[in-house]
Amino acid sequence: MADKRDYYEVLGLSRDASADEIKKAYRKLSKKYHPDINKAPDAEEKFKEVNEAYEVLSDDQKRAAYDQYGQAGVDGSYGQGGFGGQGFGGGFDDVGDIFSQFFGGGQARQRVDPTAPTRGSDLDYTMTVAFKEAIFGKKTNITYTRSETCHTCGGNGAEPGTSVQTCPKCQGSGYMTVERQSMLGVIRQQVTCDQCNGRGVLIPTPCHTCAGRGVTDEKHTIEVKVPAGIDNGQQIRLSGQGEAGQNGGPYGDLYIVFRVKPSKEFERNGNTIYSTQNISFAQATLGDEIEVNTVHGKIELRVPAGTQPGTKFKLRGKGVPYLRGNGTGDQEVTIKVAIPNKLNKAQKDALMQYIKASGESVEPQEKNFFEKMKDKLK
Repeated sequence: MADKRDYYEVLGLSRDASADEIKKAYRKLSKKYHPDINKAPDAEEKFKEVNEAYEVLSDDQKRAAYDQYGQAGVDGSYGQGGFGGQGFGGGFDDVGDIFSQFFGGGQARQRVDPTAPTRGSDLDYTMTVAFKEAIFGKKTNITYTRSETCHTCGGNGAEPGTSVQTCPKCQGSGYMTVERQSMLGVIRQQVTCDQCNGRGVLIPTPCHTCAGRGVTDEKHTIEVKVPAGIDNGQQIRLSGQGEAGQNGGPYGDLYIVFRVKPSKEFERNGNTIYSTQNISFAQATLGDEIEVNTVHGKIELRVPAGTQPGTKFKLRGKGVPYLRGNGTGDQEVTIKVAIPNKLNKAQKDALMQYIKASGESVEPQEKNFFEKMKDKLK
């Protein structure tokens, strides 16, 4: 079985993260990697990984077992049927823990250095843009709240003039080795240090600005270039605009997800724009040159004589620019023939002449049902 990533690492958290921090990280990452939004090949796998990590760390009992025993504490498939399985009472880190007790061999599980630089968490931001802004792009400023490296202590969490101390209990590892008696003898286990809560350091005099966190929550304003051709649900990544890292680690990234307002006149599917155009019976029959609206402005469109309702015309290059700059899509115009609700006498006479010339026989239906019934009752 391939080793799974540390659940805290998956969520971008330290091992002393609070329940609220776990929930906040899960919401951000689950939205970021949701397959309906993120079309990257590995998005679905990362989405499952985030959900698995949250399922364990959001449950107090599972989290305690994971902190004490690692994956073996939450995955029943680890070590079953042999040493380290539940048949011996459970609680072993791995087979190496047992062999180290009886045969002097084995290796302890590798632990992440709690004082090593850690990259900050990613953030997401939903930006709503108008229909044409998504087509042609624009530049705009956005403001959001993110954690930033504390300007007072420089991120180490200690009041200026004081220093951070290595935890004397765990010697900076963030973990302690404890022993307990079992039916097989003395079992050694690694647990989170209860003095530094896994941080590996102590801060005797916390910074007055960040209260020892090393980061502060600040309003952050940046200029965003909305790419021409961006579509609803698509996103862009802005490197280094996410949360501050820990222990001098780099900032995370900011993912901007776009929501595009619909248009009353146009519809869009990919890089193609769709619209409808009303013309009169005479224009459809005799043909005409008409003015058509496009997202790029008005253009002249030649309507051939005998154009039927539902006829579609393609306007080359009048659609949406391709995101990567390889040309522009088209606009498709569907013709609708407008039938007048009322005609004046001259129009009626002209239409009757047309009917006669066509050899047709038409009985005009000018009265409604109730008027016809009234006439019959007279």
